[in-house]
Amino acid sequence: MRTATTVEGSAGNWPELTEFVVEAEKLGLDACWVAEAWGTDAPSPLGYLAAKTHRILLGSGVIQLGTRTPVVIAQTAMTLAHLSEGRFLLGLGASGPQVIEGLHGIPFAHPLARMRETVQIVRSAFTGDKIAFAGDRFTIPLPGESRPMRLSVQPVSVPIYLAALSPKMLELTGEIADGWLGTSFVPEGADAYFSHLDAGLARSGRSRTDLDICQGAEINIVDEAGLAEAVGRRKYELAFSLGGMGSGSTNFYNNAYSRQGWADVATEVHERWQAGDRDGAAALITDEMVLATTLIGTEDRVRDRLKTWRDIGVDTVRLYPAGATLSARLDNLGRGIDLVRGIGDRAT
Repeated sequence: MRTATTVEGSAGNWPELTEFVVEAEKLGLDACWVAEAWGTDAPSPLGYLAAKTHRILLGSGVIQLGTRTPVVIAQTAMTLAHLSEGRFLLGLGASGPQVIEGLHGIPFAHPLARMRETVQIVRSAFTGDKIAFAGDRFTIPLPGESRPMRLSVQPVSVPIYLAALSPKMLELTGEIADGWLGTSFVPEGADAYFSHLDAGLARSGRSRTDLDICQGAEINIVDEAGLAEAVGRRKYELAFSLGGMGSGSTNFYNNAYSRQGWADVATEVHERWQAGDRDGAAALITDEMVLATTLIGTEDRVRDRLKTWRDIGVDTVRLYPAGATLSARLDNLGRGIDLVRGIGDRAT
């Protein structure tokens, strides 16, 4: 397995964020993904980090569909690929109606078609050829006097990763993407994801070996005495994912947990959170739900969980290190990297 992490700059402490990534590279981390939600954008920090690092892969985790035209996404990706000397990974995600419509004022409808067509247009731009496309969601160039154009940037080859949770978007990921950025992942319930990924892979004549399965989880290595506190801190964050990440009727994280065996709890958490009872929503989260989807526990337990992730088919583990200080986060990250190195890859 390879190792990755995700950073997000909304807290505004850029020197510390930069130091974290630079030190993570020294620890041997393979890739760093920069998040984009409703705070900072992803491409700006990526350009800065490209100048501060030398080896580590840098990815957008993720650029949100609808906030940029497909050609602007291609321009951004090509620019970052050249700035980083080939170390850039393009991560795309549909986001959700609350962010896309509530913040950006852009219709969220038809995310599947928009994703498929965006990837097609972006890949066309990467080749350096003139861009001409006629689809259901995009037409380039528009009818009239305009003619197809090519970008003046040198052609590039950039892997494209899709962030997907819903069955249809998972199938599309398997069909057209180079990698899957997953979350809310329970290895024991992996078929809730893999069955759809595999259907898409089969449609394009590919297999699981053609797709980088990149999964994320909080890592917090603690002794037995500190386990209950570490799990407890995570419950509120999970309640937010199930109850607040999305609109009142659309929450992809909630749906993902429901498909993996927690439908009743996920429904009640969502209802309480939407009603304003956030403490009540967090109280419904069980220890099992937290431990199943994170890497929290003693070193032996985390090692065993990583082996389970490896054996079920995860290629890249995206570590979200816990810790109140930079030193604590780097310590958790470094110990996680060492554990991943120690267990190696799946037997072939």
